[in-house]
Amino acid sequence: MDVRVGDRLEMKKCHPCGSKCFEVLRIGMDFRLKCQGCGHEMMVPRLKIEKNIKKIFHSEEEHG
Repeated sequence: MDVRVGDRLEMKKCHPCGSKCFEVLRIGMDFRLKCQGCGHEMMVPRLKIEKNIKKIFHSEEEHG
């Protein structure tokens, strides 16, 4: 998976607030994500995230 810090992820399942979009803050064995709906930050295991990604929106800074 080509996921980088600053990217936004659209997930298959919703956060309890109803949002499906998350911003990637940190990558490692765990991903640190920030919910775009309510601003809640969470650490989630890499395997769980990679299985549930629907779409990746790359940050504008990476493309020039």
